[in-house]
Amino acid sequence: MVVGTRTDTEDDTMTELTADLARRAIVDHTRRLAEAAVAAGPDAAVPTAPKWTVTDLVLHLGQTQHWVAEIIERRITDPTRLPTEMAAPPAGPDEWQAWLSASAERVATACSDDALDAPVFNAAGDERSGTWFWLTSMVNEAVVHGFDAAIAADRPVEVDAVVAAALIGNHFAMLTSPTWEMRRAESAHALRGTGQVLRWRATDAGDWLVERRPDGATSLSDTRPADVTVTGPARSLLPALTRRLPLDGLAVDGDASLAQHWIDNTAHSAD
Repeated sequence: MVVGTRTDTEDDTMTELTADLARRAIVDHTRRLAEAAVAAGPDAAVPTAPKWTVTDLVLHLGQTQHWVAEIIERRITDPTRLPTEMAAPPAGPDEWQAWLSASAERVATACSDDALDAPVFNAAGDERSGTWFWLTSMVNEAVVHGFDAAIAADRPVEVDAVVAAALIGNHFAMLTSPTWEMRRAESAHALRGTGQVLRWRATDAGDWLVERRPDGATSLSDTRPADVTVTGPARSLLPALTRRLPLDGLAVDGDASLAQHWIDNTAHSAD
């Protein structure tokens, strides 16, 4: 099992990603994605998701948001009863912003305070409630695919530090989830090693340490020396971890190939 653990540092000034902040982040980053998508154009390539055009990116995010909203609205707990139909796509780019605004608002509303502890299917199979799992996942979708749209439109990749730190934690939480090896066996197997230690240090948020062992990678909560330490602000570390920006903008101390191998085998997928 792959595990990442955040350890506090003297630099830790972050605040918690609350449900309200998460809901606002979904709406805000979806709006940014829509604006960048319109600027890039429907047939523009997405460099960070080579199989996709910008149209594919828009459809993926909006349909995923509607799909997740239905899961929560219907309080679905049985994975065999997940929605099988996707939302109708918009007619064209002129409708993208309104369509994505509606999908973002729908999923944010579905993740209401009343729904946070309601019985809902959690695809990760971890200790989070289903709604919390989907809420964090939808922030991740809007932010990371927002990076895709920004890069396609030649715009800056931007994310609030608090949101970035929370998504770094979510990135490692997904890699620790009971279903990760079942869903991404190739990734889980690639992360096995012989005791190599990797440290991901967000200067404004704390550290995440992992050790690659023969039976899989595991978390570390101590401060032992690492074979490689990657350091930078959370807003820069997140796009590097999700393979949206290269490691060049971060400080890498130690075996850079270990860090690159980790990223190549764990980054947010756009397949």
